[in-house]
Amino acid sequence: MNILVTLNSGYVDILCVMLKSLVHCHPGTELEIYVMNSSLDRQDFEKINSSLPARRRTHDIKICDDMLAGAPITDRYPKEMYYRIFAARFLPQHVQRVLYLDPDIVVLKDLTSLYNIDFGDNYFAAASHVGRFLTNINAMRLQMEEGSPYINSGVMMMNIQLLRQQQSTEEVIDYIQKNKMRLVLPDQDIISALYGDRIIDLNPFIYNMSERLLMLPSAIEKGINRAWIKNNSAIVHFCGRNKPWKASYIGVLGDIFRQAKALTPEK
Repeated sequence: MNILVTLNSGYVDILCVMLKSLVHCHPGTELEIYVMNSSLDRQDFEKINSSLPARRRTHDIKICDDMLAGAPITDRYPKEMYYRIFAARFLPQHVQRVLYLDPDIVVLKDLTSLYNIDFGDNYFAAASHVGRFLTNINAMRLQMEEGSPYINSGVMMMNIQLLRQQQSTEEVIDYIQKNKMRLVLPDQDIISALYGDRIIDLNPFIYNMSERLLMLPSAIEKGINRAWIKNNSAIVHFCGRNKPWKASYIGVLGDIFRQAKALTPEK
């Protein structure tokens, strides 16, 4: 199973928690961890590798940021968020598909069925965190194709083989330059706008569960609560500013992160 992450050194400790949960849920699976970054050093990778059993491997994929000159970034949304968009350009040629996971994720169940999804002619499989109203607002803001989903880019199956054949880097860069004043959540804005008609829509309550989703009326109607999540959700994503490792955290899913942090990888 090929796993892709993108980050800077500020998220290494959080990534280690995610990786421990991933390994815990895939005890017999060979994992190849591709770490796209521009600044991680030897000590960072020593820490990352300490969260993995010896038979799992990490690959340091260094990215030059020259092509992203002028792309909008903030402290909350650094340059590394763009790297996943160009994964097909930088991953090894033998990689045909990859599962992208944000560092602020805890894996609760085996993801093999997601990893082996039938792409058809689609580039991505991802879930949306917004309802119809906000989808329409985003569609107008980003000039998206009608009916396209607005995805959360924290969990994505990526059809690297097809992206390598068909994706235009120039089209992405051109879109960024022409629309940078419209971009709010830049990476998922770009993916939703350019590839919305080539995205398989995943169930967010299973593959991208979050504190925000838990508060939606649709979640309440479906009987989705903390117990349901532990029994059914495969991924919990601590997206947004409300993080369980921060003193300011307010939520009901923090124990999921703490339990993953306490896992000890087999050596």
